[in-house]
Amino acid sequence: MVSSNDIHNVDLPIRERMEALIRLKQQQITSAIASLDTQQFHTDKWIRSDDGGGGESMVLQNGTTFEKGGVNISIVHGKLPKQAVERMKADHSNLKGTAEDGSVNFFACGLSLVIHPHNPHCPTTHANYRYFETTDPETNQIQAWWFGGGADLTPSYLYEEDAKLFHQKHKDALDKFDPNLYPKYKKWCDEYFFIKHRDETRGIGGIFFDDFDDKPADEILKIVESCFDAFIPAYIPIIEKRKDMPFSKEQKNWQQIRRGRYVEFNLVLDRGTQFGLQTPGSRVESILMSLPATASWVYDHHPEENSEEAKLLKVLKNPVDWV
Repeated sequence: MVSSNDIHNVDLPIRERMEALIRLKQQQITSAIASLDTQQFHTDKWIRSDDGGGGESMVLQNGTTFEKGGVNISIVHGKLPKQAVERMKADHSNLKGTAEDGSVNFFACGLSLVIHPHNPHCPTTHANYRYFETTDPETNQIQAWWFGGGADLTPSYLYEEDAKLFHQKHKDALDKFDPNLYPKYKKWCDEYFFIKHRDETRGIGGIFFDDFDDKPADEILKIVESCFDAFIPAYIPIIEKRKDMPFSKEQKNWQQIRRGRYVEFNLVLDRGTQFGLQTPGSRVESILMSLPATASWVYDHHPEENSEEAKLLKVLKNPVDWV
């Protein structure tokens, strides 16, 4: 078992150092979230079939502050069939089938979290950071590797100071390494979390990147660690400020409608959800943990002009540069 001391051990393979990082961050993030609630996280360890690794899902449900939250890690390996390889090539040009049947040996590890608060003034948040590599089935040499991930904020009610805080913390995390990364990843986030059939973004964005392999792996791991470190100071102060604000039945109903949009994106458009469900031996409960406990769909719903709800929609249809 790896430990937090292994994260910066350059003598270890990147896959082991990334595993050490996600295990540490799972503990730190769940502790920070649980500190704002009376409930604690329930830990569910799972093992993938055919000795293909496993993971640990930590879930908090029906708390006083959070209706549902999950912080999952997975460390899995095995063989990707030819069909899965072909689908992934659309997003990862350096991926190639190697065995006679076109399959590849793969290793993947990552942390994925989604937090849904009760109070409609508190935003939902999502973050995911992952490492993926393929190896030659005969020599076991790494053939392709990349990092991906990001973090984003999905409010039901727009507080500009919250949006600015979330973006500034993640910009600071990236600027330490390259000032060109934040504007690139902010734009990528707006484009990725776009609900095409609604002509609006899922939330007010953050950062998103994928297929990241154009810097040394050791440097990218440090970038990912910096982004991880930004999450708690970017999100926890917002919840502390908003969790006890009074709200009306109408505001709660609007939150449910916005959650419906969240569900639409995750089930219809999200590549991560699709990849997880298509991977042999995947754990469906952990993949669908991202869905809220409650959501609603109201036929042909439109908020009143100049309302707080309309203010949010305007931003979702026209993404803002917050910092």
